[in-house]
Amino acid sequence: MKLLKLLAATSAAAVLLASPVLAQDQTRIALVVKSLGNGFFDAAAKGAEEAAAELGNVELIYTGPTAATAEAQIEVVNSLIAQQVDAIAISANDPDALVPVLQRAMQRGIKVLSWDSAVAPEGRQLHLNPSDTNLIGETIIKLAADHLPEGGDVAILSAASTATNQNAWIEAAKAAIPEKFPNINLVAVVYGDDDSVKSTEETRGLISAYPDLDAIIAPTTVGVVSAAQVITDQDLIGQINVTGLALPSEFKQFIDNGASKGVALWNPIDLGYSAVVLAHALVQGAEPGPGVTMSLGRMGQVTLDETSAGPMAVPFTFDSSNIAEFATYF
Repeated sequence: MKLLKLLAATSAAAVLLASPVLAQDQTRIALVVKSLGNGFFDAAAKGAEEAAAELGNVELIYTGPTAATAEAQIEVVNSLIAQQVDAIAISANDPDALVPVLQRAMQRGIKVLSWDSAVAPEGRQLHLNPSDTNLIGETIIKLAADHLPEGGDVAILSAASTATNQNAWIEAAKAAIPEKFPNINLVAVVYGDDDSVKSTEETRGLISAYPDLDAIIAPTTVGVVSAAQVITDQDLIGQINVTGLALPSEFKQFIDNGASKGVALWNPIDLGYSAVVLAHALVQGAEPGPGVTMSLGRMGQVTLDETSAGPMAVPFTFDSSNIAEFATYF
C-alpha cells in the first residue's frame, strides 16, 4: 500500500500515477479532505492507511486543496477522475457545489461516498457521519452548560457557513437548548471558515460585542484552538470558557492552562479507517441504501438511514483527567 499525497490545491493537482501493473492489480481509493495541513485530517489519513494495509491490495491517495473551498476540491476531484481511481471518499466543503463533478465521477464508474461533512445525496452513494447529529449538537451545548450551573450567555464559532456538518450540529444544538438547557442563552453564531486568522478575528469580535459572554463553543478543530488562544492572550481565563470539538494533541495546552474545562471529539483515526473500509466495500460490489447495514471493520457496523447516511460512533469528552493520554495519539 502506498500513501500518495497530492499537494496541489487551487490549480489542477499534480497527478501521481501508479504504474500500469499497480493500476490493474490494486484498488485505488482517494481520501479527499477539506484542506491539507489540518491535524484532524492528518490523523484521519493514519486510519485510512491502517485500513488499506488491513484490506490488502489497496493503493491509497490522500489529497485535498490547500484552501478549504468547494472550487479547490472540484479541481482535485477532476484530477482523480482523470486518473480513473476506483473510489473517492470526500469530506465536503460544500454539500451542493460538489454534486456535478461527483456525479460525473459516478457516471465513469467511480464509487463515491462522503464522510465527516456530507455531499447532498444525489452526489454520492452513501455518507458516514462521525457521530449522530443530534447527539453532537446536544454534546457541544452540554460542554458549556456543565460549567454554568446558573446558566449564561454562549456563542458559537463555526467553520464555513456552507459546511454541512457544522450547520447540522448547530441546528441540533439550538433545538436542544429549550428542553434540556433552558438557562443557556445562545447570543450569536459566527463563521471563521476553518482559517485561524479569521477565527481569531471572529473571537475578538464576540468578546467585544458581548461583554457578559460566558462561553465560546467552536465545533471545529481550527476554530476552537484560535478561540482558546485569544482567551489566553487577553487574560480572560476563568471568565470565558472555550469548548467544542478539538484534537487532544492540539488542545492539551488550553486544558492545562484553564482556558477550557473540556472538549469532545470522535477519533479521526477511526473515521479515516471507516471511510476507506466503506469505499472498498463499494468497489467490491456492496449496494448501500436505506436500512442497509454495512461493516466498518474493527469499528463494528453502520445502518444507513433514508438518505443512505449513518453514524460511526458517539463523541468522547476530553478533560484534565484524560487529555494527556489521548494527546499522544492524535
